Amino acid sequence: MVSLAAMRYTPAGLPALNLVLEHESSVTEAGQARVVKATVKAVAFGVIAERLVRQSIGSNWSFSGFLATPLKGRQLVFHLQDFS
Repeated sequence: MVSLAAMRYTPAGLPALNLVLEHESSVTEAGQARVVKATVKAVAFGVIAERLVRQSIGSNWSFSGFLATPLKGRQLVFHLQDFS
């Protein structure tokens, strides 16, 4: 996690958390080693948001979820469904 916004609540009262994740790995592409780095906006709701807000900035986690584009946006957002 690179940054974490303050916890907010949806109109239905569901906890929601906006955050930014940073990814770095290495892969082989066309026989060459390549370092992959990416920064991704993410959002978590409910129990996942409540668990994430207690984690330290800079901590390393493995996340699962799905990518979606907000209704009036053009940038993908990673919707977190679990982490370990």
